[in-house]
Amino acid sequence: MITVKIIGATGYGGVGIIELLLQHPEARLVSLVAREDIGQPLSAVYPHLTGFCDLPILAPDDPAAAEPTDFVFYSTPDGVGMTRARADLARGSKIIDYSGDFRFTAPEAYADYATRIGRNPVHAAPDLLGGNAYGLAELHREEIRNARIVGNPGCFATSCILGLAPAARAGLIDPTSIICDCTTGVSGAGKKVAPTFHYPARYEQLNAYKLAGHQHVCEVERELTLLAGREMRITFTAHVAPVCRGIMSTLYGTLNAPLTEDQALDCYRAFYAGSPFVRVFPSTAAIGTLHVRGTNFCNLVVSVDSRTNRLRIVSYIDNLMKGQAGSALQNMNLMCHCDETLGLNRPGNYP
Repeated sequence: MITVKIIGATGYGGVGIIELLLQHPEARLVSLVAREDIGQPLSAVYPHLTGFCDLPILAPDDPAAAEPTDFVFYSTPDGVGMTRARADLARGSKIIDYSGDFRFTAPEAYADYATRIGRNPVHAAPDLLGGNAYGLAELHREEIRNARIVGNPGCFATSCILGLAPAARAGLIDPTSIICDCTTGVSGAGKKVAPTFHYPARYEQLNAYKLAGHQHVCEVERELTLLAGREMRITFTAHVAPVCRGIMSTLYGTLNAPLTEDQALDCYRAFYAGSPFVRVFPSTAAIGTLHVRGTNFCNLVVSVDSRTNRLRIVSYIDNLMKGQAGSALQNMNLMCHCDETLGLNRPGNYP
């Protein structure tokens, strides 16, 4: 049995992985750690878990929170995992971190990312970088299987990279022409209360944000550059819509040579032939965010605009699943050398 501890258990990412682990045939939750609601059973904070998970919430400094487990999930902001990871590794744990702390395998790459988001560019545990893996399973399965630390990808990064990876690898698009036009639900901002996310401020409100630079751009450009073997730059725009969950990323790139939609579909289907959670559809498919809600799937709609000579991909994920907890569990499965679909292969709920 795989024993698991969750740090940041009461946030959306924490409760998301808890819900999944409760259905995992090989996993057992041992401890839940958070800075709020200490001493309460988790089911008092999330009543839908009554009878399913009544474990008490432990303070970070509670001795019980230091008990060793096979896995530790950090559902925490940047800066937490890097300060605690060494102690958990010493206890024999493997780590999956939701933040940007371990998405980069060199201090220089982390510094570039941290500078963009206004954080201290000096990593607190630089010696651990290089032994970690970027947790996008569709591109890094072997590295994830052999890693002790996995940095879970960002939600926007997941949708964009999966949408553009086959085109980048095959050299289908001009690397200077890529546009990522992305919209997320409100849950992407997390559980922390802010005035701009109160119901009156969000209802019937659609807006772009972080136009000066978004933290996930570093991930997208790095992964596409690795795939293409040449530098890839993107224009990225994030929007938030008045829906609870889901990401729709509409991705554009100018074709290097004429291409039919059938040829593009063949390229995408071949690239993802061994990836159980990526589904490829033609441009005529009636696909939307509802069709991935509550699942670990990424649905890709492939289209070629022959009039403007552009490839257009529409990528759909659930930001709390494939963009967060689902991807984390997929990574845990790989790190345990289990079937990567274990506890995840379900159709979701519609409507």
